Amino acid sequence: MVQFLAGLKGEGKTRVIINMANEDAKVTDGVVVFIDEDNRRLHDLHREIRLVEAGKNTLDNYREFVGFIRGVLSQNSDIQHIYVDSFMNIVVKMDDDSLIKLKAKLDGISEEFNAHFTVAMHCEREKLPEEIKATLI
Repeated sequence: MVQFLAGLKGEGKTRVIINMANEDAKVTDGVVVFIDEDNRRLHDLHREIRLVEAGKNTLDNYREFVGFIRGVLSQNSDIQHIYVDSFMNIVVKMDDDSLIKLKAKLDGISEEFNAHFTVAMHCEREKLPEEIKATLI
């Protein structure tokens, strides 16, 4: 399952995704991973959540992000949910077509590894492609 959380700056996306991850960490039997551009949220996250700082890596496009995700999943077969905050700051080039392709890739990875994804990004919800709007939370 792949879900997106979208909105403009200051709308509270980070707080929502942190709360989701923290609640998930309390009830899941597996590992919860939180990917962010830096480690500022370290103390906001439940101690069981693995924080991955992606801002040190320059990811030019969705393909590189998919490779990054596969690398994270290869490190632990017990990962059940990956939360990604500040997605548009982690991946440099992202247009509507790339976003649709990313969703398709993440859907495949989700099935392959039995892992769920929640991706928060800074953008206008109304301007997203229909395929992405259908997965908004």
